[in-house]
Amino acid sequence: MASPIPMKKEVVVLGAGVIGLTTALQIQREGKYNVTVIAETLPSDPESITYTSQWAGAHHVYNPIEDPAQHKLDERTFDVMWELSAPGSEAEECFLRVHQTEYFFSERPIPEPLETMPDFQRLPESSLIPGATWGISFSTVTIDVPIYLNYLLMQFLAVGGCIVRGSVQHINQVIEGGARAVPGASTGHIFSGGARPKGPDAVIVCLGLGARFLGGVEDKNMFPIRGQTVIIRAPWVRFGRSSSGEKNKEMTYIIPRRSSDVIVGGTKVPNDWYPKPRPESTRDILERGLALCPELAPPEIRSQGTPTVENLLPHVVGQGCGLRPARKGGIRLEAEWMSVPHGRGKVPVVHNYGHGGYGFQASWGSAEVAARLLEDALEHGQPE
Repeated sequence: MASPIPMKKEVVVLGAGVIGLTTALQIQREGKYNVTVIAETLPSDPESITYTSQWAGAHHVYNPIEDPAQHKLDERTFDVMWELSAPGSEAEECFLRVHQTEYFFSERPIPEPLETMPDFQRLPESSLIPGATWGISFSTVTIDVPIYLNYLLMQFLAVGGCIVRGSVQHINQVIEGGARAVPGASTGHIFSGGARPKGPDAVIVCLGLGARFLGGVEDKNMFPIRGQTVIIRAPWVRFGRSSSGEKNKEMTYIIPRRSSDVIVGGTKVPNDWYPKPRPESTRDILERGLALCPELAPPEIRSQGTPTVENLLPHVVGQGCGLRPARKGGIRLEAEWMSVPHGRGKVPVVHNYGHGGYGFQASWGSAEVAARLLEDALEHGQPE
């Protein structure tokens, strides 16, 4: 007699940003779980300040924090993205492989974490920009964020994942009733149950800044780091360039996308909640971007002399403003057991949030750690 096929565990992921979608996809692919993502905003929705992932640059250049654990998340994510960006890959259109140059005005950690990147080289002093003390170059990927987020969503649905649009005020809503407890949720394959909906076997919190406000979590260590960028249509720019550490100046970066858009940034202001681009910041970003990368101006303009910001303005196609979900103490990537209301035991809750401005470049590494935490919790139960 054949052994019965084990029932799949029901898992709810809260949040559909890059961390939530990558985590949900990673877990659903393992074949042991039915994963449902609950989110108020999805990648195809109109742009919103509450959905940070849409505003990212984004490129993979490693987190400057001297944290080996963080660098492992970055390194693993780069390996996945490098493979996804390979010519002929089904995800190739989401990425652009570029030659990246980085200039620094302050000390760098030793060993340099970027030494593991393809084609890594230290720049000779003669090729540094004025004031820079250190420079490197390497190959990396940039990410066309709107396309990539929808790619993750479609991949998740293709392997059997479920999406429920809704807002959750308190984690107990989901712990007790699962996705059916979200007003307006369709049942789908979500959870079987009688008069009272059955809760999930586990919940994964990937809400970014939302973790600060979700009842039952309310992580006050979460705070925004406001970022503003300018989007220029410049198909002639096919390289990345950044400078950082210059006294009294923001980090400046040039991030081209496969679509021919170039992200020029940026700002990095903690605890600034303002949701709209500031005109004075836009001007400052363009001035800094042009100083770092005169090639932003069209070739015909450069052939006539030194380009100015006014030469760039006709090519500006948009502005971005997002709130990076930062956390005092760094990423929260851990499991805890939370009580089901009305004395019906406990369930594991895996937290995966607080990535600041490094969500894309740590996404796959974080998702794999979250998957291991989930598996360990469900296999071994609550610690004594």
